[in-house]
Amino acid sequence: MEFYKITADKARENLIIGNEKYVRSRELICDVSQETLLHFSKNGQQPYAIIITCSDSRVVPELIFSAGIGDLFVIRVAGNVIDPHQLGSIEYAAEHLGTGLIVVLGHDHCGAVDAAMNHEPDGYIKYITDEIVKAIGEEKDECQACCLNVKHSCEKIEHSLQIQKDEQEYGLKVLGAIYHLETGKVEFI
Repeated sequence: MEFYKITADKARENLIIGNEKYVRSRELICDVSQETLLHFSKNGQQPYAIIITCSDSRVVPELIFSAGIGDLFVIRVAGNVIDPHQLGSIEYAAEHLGTGLIVVLGHDHCGAVDAAMNHEPDGYIKYITDEIVKAIGEEKDECQACCLNVKHSCEKIEHSLQIQKDEQEYGLKVLGAIYHLETGKVEFI
């Protein structure tokens, strides 16, 4: 397999340009024609970026980055936390699809971060909030807590031996970013 048909830097540039287009637009148009669907069905996928983001319904990476079918490999989980399942999906996309950029995309006004900061959830939600508490510690500023949570998830990805190997051999990069709900703007951190 020819690795990284698009470099990590070019993929980041594509995301920035796509986000600028999203912020300026009042509506987005995506090619979902039968020809496009048939193309990706026959030829497989070659996404230029892996996006790990929150399950929040207001955070839709394909829209935020003005991306189409086959452009992004998206992994969604409340609070954009990383566990072995997400890490396995990330390694798959990096290793088998030749995707050279990984972005952990957090967002402001995150319910999972709020739950970790201000509540004591139980049940399975506690698995998520416990992971966020590890990331944010005693932080009380919501925006700073979201950033710390993103950085923590990036660090967990960086601990993967496969990801470290791909960074050294192929130039894979792991970046953190915050999506601002009120403006639609993505800020890389």
